[in-house]
Amino acid sequence: MLEVRKSEERGRAHHGWLQSQHSFSFADYYDPRHTGFGPLLVINEDRVAPGAGFGTHGHRDMEIISYVLDGALEHKDSMGTGSVLHYGDVQRMSAGSGVRHSEFNGSQTEPVHFLQIWIQPNAKGIPPSYEEKHFGVEEKQGRLRLIASGDGREGSVLIHQDASLYAAILNGADQVEHSLAAGRLGYVHVIRGRVEVNGVALKGGDALKIGAEDKVRFTDAEAAELLLFDLPA
Repeated sequence: MLEVRKSEERGRAHHGWLQSQHSFSFADYYDPRHTGFGPLLVINEDRVAPGAGFGTHGHRDMEIISYVLDGALEHKDSMGTGSVLHYGDVQRMSAGSGVRHSEFNGSQTEPVHFLQIWIQPNAKGIPPSYEEKHFGVEEKQGRLRLIASGDGREGSVLIHQDASLYAAILNGADQVEHSLAAGRLGYVHVIRGRVEVNGVALKGGDALKIGAEDKVRFTDAEAAELLLFDLPA
């Protein structure tokens, strides 16, 4: 099963200070065909105006990953964590039994552009926790770099779910392949550029749901940056 989710079909929210595109149903946007894929529930592509952001609000029982694309994302939470994230930084917050946090554009002059990803955890009520790591361009060029996993292997951030998240930057003759175990799902989100995935042409903002396939193959890339999720069904 290969099902394309086109960029222009995503939900949209325009709040002046925030421009957001939703790959899955979120807030006021609801599409019964796109309410998640396995434990992957949210991919929001957010652009926040200078000096603006999300005020303090609460979460619980959710793994929240931020992948910064451009600009500065400032984070503060009720665990006492505070940081400013830039391109290449990956933030993981396990909301667990409950956490409050805020996210703001850390610049007064430039917008911030990032992906916010929510994954349903495989355990409820755990103590909330926070982690961030940097993955440089050279780590992702021509290969799939593991950036989040259920066991924290290979220096990835730890999520409380049997899922693996990879990032890649591919171009020209780059050809990359990932094996999917029986019963696993794959989900590809193209951040920018163009790439073929199992023969399906995708552009920035497009996604591909993958089921009943044993391989995910990336070919014919043109300045592509992408995420690959290996998920339980």
